[in-house]
Amino acid sequence: MILPRLYAITDLSLSKAASHAALVELLCRGGATLIQMREKRMPDGELLRQARMAAEAARKGGARLIVDDRPDVSLLAGADGVHLGDRDLPPAAARRILKEGSVVGCSTHSAEEAIEAASSLPVDYVALGPIFATRHSSAIREPLGVAAVARAAAGVSVPLVAIGGIALDNAGEVLSAGASSVAAIGDIMTAPDIPARVAAYLAL
Repeated sequence: MILPRLYAITDLSLSKAASHAALVELLCRGGATLIQMREKRMPDGELLRQARMAAEAARKGGARLIVDDRPDVSLLAGADGVHLGDRDLPPAAARRILKEGSVVGCSTHSAEEAIEAASSLPVDYVALGPIFATRHSSAIREPLGVAAVARAAAGVSVPLVAIGGIALDNAGEVLSAGASSVAAIGDIMTAPDIPARVAAYLAL
């Protein structure tokens, strides 16, 4: 699997948008082609409704939509795959739920964990983070730093996504260290012009 250099992630709690679909439209307008819908708080029914609309917006915008945590919602919404954390279903179990050819990625929190996941799990990419300090209140881990990206990139057999505190002023450094893609949340979601911010990342 070849990843775009930017892996954009939606977050309604950080943005002023009314829906994830609205955010997907803005991201696609800026040129994003791989987008994760990140939502931790919604009831299941509303989550599915929003995911369906976001998946449709992604299709119209020429992007793939990945649903965070929930392979069942991804399947029912017609999305393109799922991103799994360490408290979610294992990737092998998620693949039994998803349609064939779906994208499956997972989170890791050290270079060694990323290398192990890439070699032993049925995933299309591995995310490593947090690379830098992050504004997300859910983040309780110490930043790994760019050196961890280089170590992981040297040993993984699938694309490596760097996440956590990624901003326009440090994304180039992370990509130069060997990351296939950078995942940005807050720096894009809080931008006054989201399409322009996406375009700036893609111009790096």
